[in-house]
Amino acid sequence: MIDDNTIKPKRRPARLAILLFAGFMASLGSGCAAITNPVADGIPVRRLPPEILETESRANLIPIDLTLLRQKQPEKHIIDGGDILGIFIENVIGERNQLPPVRISDVPGVAPAIGYPFVVSEDGTVTLPYVDPIDVKGLSVPEAQLKIKKLYTDKEILKAGFERVFVTLIQPREVKVTVFREDGGATGAVSQTLFGQYGSVLGTSKRGSSYDLKLPAYQNDVLTALSKTGGLPGTEVKNEVIIYRKNKTLKDGSPLVQRIPLKVRPGDSPKIKTEDIILENGDAIYLEARDAEVFYTAGLIGAGQYQLPRDYDLDIVQAIAQVRGPLVNGGYTQNAFVAQSVNQGLGNPSPSLVSVIRKLPNNQQLNIRVDLNLAMKDPRERIMVQPGDLIVMQETSGEALARYFSGIFRLNFAGTIIKQTDLNSSISGVAP
Repeated sequence: MIDDNTIKPKRRPARLAILLFAGFMASLGSGCAAITNPVADGIPVRRLPPEILETESRANLIPIDLTLLRQKQPEKHIIDGGDILGIFIENVIGERNQLPPVRISDVPGVAPAIGYPFVVSEDGTVTLPYVDPIDVKGLSVPEAQLKIKKLYTDKEILKAGFERVFVTLIQPREVKVTVFREDGGATGAVSQTLFGQYGSVLGTSKRGSSYDLKLPAYQNDVLTALSKTGGLPGTEVKNEVIIYRKNKTLKDGSPLVQRIPLKVRPGDSPKIKTEDIILENGDAIYLEARDAEVFYTAGLIGAGQYQLPRDYDLDIVQAIAQVRGPLVNGGYTQNAFVAQSVNQGLGNPSPSLVSVIRKLPNNQQLNIRVDLNLAMKDPRERIMVQPGDLIVMQETSGEALARYFSGIFRLNFAGTIIKQTDLNSSISGVAP
């Protein structure tokens, strides 16, 4: 006959296995996110084709030589329509022994002028007493003075050798342009970066400002227009200047639109001609706000929308750090995380499974699997985040089970170290 006492101990391991299996199935039935993760089966980064990994970088752009946006200053002013000349002709414009009036120009670089103001007409002529309109277009100021003096002496209005004629520049002609800037205000709501908070970057508001400028001759260039309206563009706008030409059209009659880059890649040489940066009457400069480029988060990072930087790249580890996701900290939330926060015992494993859901140009979806443990050690695993990416962080099944069992099971033990008539000592502990 078999003794019942000899059978019962053999059944205990089977019962323990049944209990563990029941606990595991209970975790499945409760909807463990690590087990039911719908995007866990992605393509590892190391198996991606080069065309997926080799995306266009946002970094390493360098500003162009700003002198390319400024026109070269001539050695002497060339007269054209719109210039205001100061002219004094003794006994014709002004009396003998009379001092000609002196005028101080408000344009930097223009010397004080003497004489009475005369405006050069659009056809380049100036109208003076007793003579027909004099064509001074294309002449320097000293050349215009010689031409006027010769005309009056040839007509014997002035006696040669006794004439007093002065021609100076009072006010150079001005070019009227308009500047529209979309970097004058916020470009959307500020993104929330707290763990578990959703971002609120919904797009650029494109709030801007406009300026009507009057630029003196030889200062009517792109660099001067930018400097008078706030300087170089901020990060809210694109790295380019758009110029709408009023008096230049294409073959179909539409206005000519020119785009001048402000940053280029190392080794590239921007093809900017002098005529590209000189502004004419009616031209408009436009600094266009860039569209909001965002990525999305889900899973243990929390649902959110966050803006991508304009001028530098963001890899997967940096993106998780930017949104304050859990990185090598045992899965602690960042709402109340402090350095002293530690789990009891051995602690929880850090979540290492990241899925990057990327939409391809052909409207297909690619699921990229990133192992954070590898990415922290190997830069080749750090895939660059692209606009529209959805980053989902979860635990692996092993990490979820390790966290589950370390939180459920505790081993308590106690023992006696010394036991004597006059001395007792014992020890107790909890693990893990």
